[in-house]
Amino acid sequence: MRVLLAEDDDGVAAALTEALYEHGHLPTRVRRGEEVLARHRRADLLLLDLGLPDLDGLEVLRKLRAVSRLPVVVLTARGDERSVVRGLRLGADDYLVKPVRLAELLARIEAVTRRSAAPAAPAARTVHAGDVEVDIDARRVTVGGVEVRLTTKEFEVLAVLAARAGTAVSRQQLMDEVWGDAYLAVSRSLDVHLTQLRAKLARPEVLTTIRGFGYRFGG
Repeated sequence: MRVLLAEDDDGVAAALTEALYEHGHLPTRVRRGEEVLARHRRADLLLLDLGLPDLDGLEVLRKLRAVSRLPVVVLTARGDERSVVRGLRLGADDYLVKPVRLAELLARIEAVTRRSAAPAAPAARTVHAGDVEVDIDARRVTVGGVEVRLTTKEFEVLAVLAARAGTAVSRQQLMDEVWGDAYLAVSRSLDVHLTQLRAKLARPEVLTTIRGFGYRFGG
């Protein structure tokens, strides 16, 4: 399992990296919150210290949860009740206070990954909204039975929205899934692709803007 370890203490990071590697995991250590936000898509689980030098770990967790369901285990010296409650409410899958026994940490990691691997209901692969049909697997879009040619990025934007038809999707999540990083992607790029997409579909009711949040396909 690819474990992203966010820890600014070199000694702690070295010990954890060695232990994770010895137990069959592939750890990658980062020191800063911005690195977590830039690299989370290449990990299967995040071990997150809250005392990072650039961003508070709880802020990192809040930003991450806006775009990702990556399993997160908080591992920190911050053991006050307020921090624990905030961490869990912000979406941490588990919260451990240092010092922690290695066996317990490994067991918690296994438990979190088992829960996150529980099978989900299969997503619809062909989605309709009015006379607009999006075949996600075939990467084909038709409007009124006529195929519409989209660029790769236009289709990817539409596919993210169509896969969650009827549900509001945030701008951050769209940028994260299409460009790979919501915090490095250029927001203007999303605006341009949505404008082109709407023009090609010629169905303004199909793509709804949720002011201050994001967009919704159909529904």
